[in-house]
Order: sequence, then C-alpha cells, then structure tokens
Amino acid sequence: MNPMMPIVAVLAIGAASMAGAADINGQWARGDGNAKVKIAPCGSDLCAVNSWIKPGTPKEKEGDKLVMSIRPDAEGSYSGTAFDPQRDMSYKLTVTVDGNKMTTKGCVVAGLLCKAIDWTRID
Repeated sequence: MNPMMPIVAVLAIGAASMAGAADINGQWARGDGNAKVKIAPCGSDLCAVNSWIKPGTPKEKEGDKLVMSIRPDAEGSYSGTAFDPQRDMSYKLTVTVDGNKMTTKGCVVAGLLCKAIDWTRID
C-alpha cells in the first residue's frame, strides 16, 4: 500500500475560525467512498478523526486521528504540517476549500512523495 494513503485517508486541517478562512470544520467524505472524517478543534490545532471506514479498507480504522497544525495562506487555502500518531509520521500538508469541496495534499521525503485526495462536505 502507498505510504501516503493513511495520512490522506484521515486528512484535512488549523483553526478555521481565523478571519477570512474557509470553514473546514465538520464532516467530510473521501472521494473514493472508503472513509468519512470529522474535523474539529483539538487544543490549538485541528484534528481529523475517522468517523466511518468502509469494511475491508486496509490499514485504516474508525477513531484514527490526524493532528493538523495549519494556517490560512489565502482565501480557502491552508498550509502547515500534520502528525499521524498511529503511524508516528509527520507530513507537509496543504488544504484547499471551495464551498462543499476540499482537496488535501500530503507530502513526505522533503516533498518528493505527495498524494492529493478530494473530499465532499456531508454535514
């Protein structure tokens, strides 16, 4: 399995309450239909927690969490880092939100290995 899949499976984002930032808090469904996450504040960061995983999806489970330290770059765009405590891995993270659509992009190995995932708001 691609090492990027777990991070983007849970992905998503930092304090949407910041002025001018698109709201990323809430429930999101991954484009492949295999996962749903809830994004909400956790301390000074945001956490994306798997709220549903399609049965048979490997290496993912409900309750897996991604801790995101991100800040707005521009209207609807965020960047920063994400930490996956289940896998003890950190990633460079960019997020773009446009209405009820979101794209997350996680990178490792100094940005050489990246994967983007599309999401749809479901709440």
